[in-house]
This record gives sequence, C-alpha cells and structure tokens, in this order.
Amino acid sequence: MMHHIKGVLNAEQLSTLTQHLTQADWVDGRVTTGHQGAAVKSNEQVDTQSSLYQELQQFVLQAINQHPQFFSATLPVNISSPLFNRYQGGGAYGFHVDGAVRREENLWLRTDISATLFLNEPDSYEGGELVIQDTFGQHKVKLPAGDMVIYPSSSLHCVTPVVAGQRIASFMWIQSMVRDEKKRAMLSQLDDDIQQLSSIESATTTRMNLLNLYHNLLREWSEI
Repeated sequence: MMHHIKGVLNAEQLSTLTQHLTQADWVDGRVTTGHQGAAVKSNEQVDTQSSLYQELQQFVLQAINQHPQFFSATLPVNISSPLFNRYQGGGAYGFHVDGAVRREENLWLRTDISATLFLNEPDSYEGGELVIQDTFGQHKVKLPAGDMVIYPSSSLHCVTPVVAGQRIASFMWIQSMVRDEKKRAMLSQLDDDIQQLSSIESATTTRMNLLNLYHNLLREWSEI
C-alpha cells in the first residue's frame, strides 16, 4: 500500500537542509547499489564518508521520528540511515526492486517499507516521477517539497529521466514491527479514526474501545 505523508519537513527545515546540501560532496549513486541496480541507475548521492553527511542524516531522522503520521503508517523497529540523491541531465533509475535486507552498522535490517522524502518543489524540474508498480497498475508520484511517500519495498519501481532542473530527495528503508502490509494498513486506518474521534466529546467510550482494540492488535501482530 502506498501512503502519502504530508509535511514531514516544514519550510524552515527545508531551507536549512537544502542550504547544507549545496555544500555537500556528491558522488556516483552506484556506490550504494548492487550489480543489478547499478546497470539501470544514473544519479548522484551525497558522499556517506563526509562529515556533513552525518549531520544531514541525523537532521532527517530527527524530523521523521517526530512526525506522528510516520510512526502510525510504518510502526518502525529500525530505520536505515537516510541517503540523499540528485537527478539531473537525463539522470534516471530504471525499474528495480530494493534488496530484501541491508547492513546498518552492527545489525541487519529487513526492508519492509521504502520511503522517499522530496526536497524540492515538483515544478522546479521536469520528469523525475517515482513510478511504483503494484497489482492495480503503475502510480506516478511527484510530491511537494517536505512530503514523503512510503510503499512496500517488494514493489517494482523506477525514477523517470530528469530532463530539466534537478530532483533532490532523501530516501531510506524501514523495518516494521508489523511485517504484514495489510495488517499495517488496518492499524494505520484504525489509528487515524481514533485520532479523529478525540475531537468529539460524546465519542469518549467509542474511542477508548477502539484504542484498546488497536493496542491489542499491535500486541498480537508485532514482531519485536
């Protein structure tokens, strides 16, 4: 299930982050890709060996961990260190599937969910759509700066060629407490409904019953 999370970064955070990115060292994006992905990948990434990268990835992690909708939609156990990519001059990433597991320092992370955080406005570049393929067909995603899309890491996806301007984004992978995509979607919808009921004074009992159901399901389905 694809999910659009709005306002992960506000205008001030975006300004700070993009200013830092202008000072970053960019390298060939294939350095973090396996043999199969490298054959269809043409972009640049911030050098993960640079001191600035550590500051950038901590900035993004702090923002997403403070966003309630991100937690509700992903139920994260582990989040990979955010990476940053840039597409320009026809750069693209052909159809591929993300690796099932990733090494993160001293642990292995199972990639249940892929996430892309858009860092510049969609009208500042041409092309660069994230195309996600599922059982209902292909979905083109090109979101406002500061918004994030999450989708199952098992999905076939690509980034179309950027023919004008630059497309800059941060991307990462999440291992969820709830491995099953359908169960995660049900819990996310239930949590949304509970939050909406919190503004209705007469719905206190209903909200408490649903909250009890939510936590009992999470207790039953989580793998931690």
